Amino acid sequence: MREIVLDTETTGLDPAQGHRIIEIGCIELKNRTPTGRRYHTYVNPLRDVPLEAQRISNIATEFLRDKPVFADIAEAFSAFIEDSQLVIHNAEFDLKFLNFELGRIERATLPPTRAVDTAQMARLRYPGAPASLDALCRRFNIDLEERQAKGHGALLDAELLAQVYLELCGGRQPHLELMASLNEQGLANLAKHKPLPPRPHSLAPRISAEELARHAAAIASLGPQAIWNL
Repeated sequence: MREIVLDTETTGLDPAQGHRIIEIGCIELKNRTPTGRRYHTYVNPLRDVPLEAQRISNIATEFLRDKPVFADIAEAFSAFIEDSQLVIHNAEFDLKFLNFELGRIERATLPPTRAVDTAQMARLRYPGAPASLDALCRRFNIDLEERQAKGHGALLDAELLAQVYLELCGGRQPHLELMASLNEQGLANLAKHKPLPPRPHSLAPRISAEELARHAAAIASLGPQAIWNL
């Protein structure tokens, strides 16, 4: 099973108000395990990045001036995600921006059914608890030091989200602890296991010498091709 954990950074909250994508980060999972493959790009939004957005992402307008526009990265982005399921935190927000950009260049948009929303997963699993990415990282003891130092970034947030998603799906650590427990129990049972008693001596044969001789004569009478003589 192939899944793509995806995050974007934008100039604001709504493409209908002229805001655009400025960064995309993707992490590939196969069978809920990161493969090491990733997709990352900055995007020239063809507009300024407001100071409020800069404070969140640490991405300035000047930095993006020589970056490709969305139309130039759309093919590589689509090739990376293929038709895989997308894992997104607050999926409606990211899909809204991605579909706006895809629609502008007349490419197929991404239906909501393509995405698993980890924010919704967290709210169902922990009703009433904070469901932000930071809050979930703290809940699962995922290191936030780099995010706190550098601010939001699409690739960094996708990497953190991949860890959160695995925990929301059950995590790997409980499985490992269970296996360790089973192994310890198995060793304990083995230590308590008593060796089998020695097998009794074989019974003495009950066939007489006369009977053995008659049997050998009967076999000899069948000729050399009998299977007992091969």
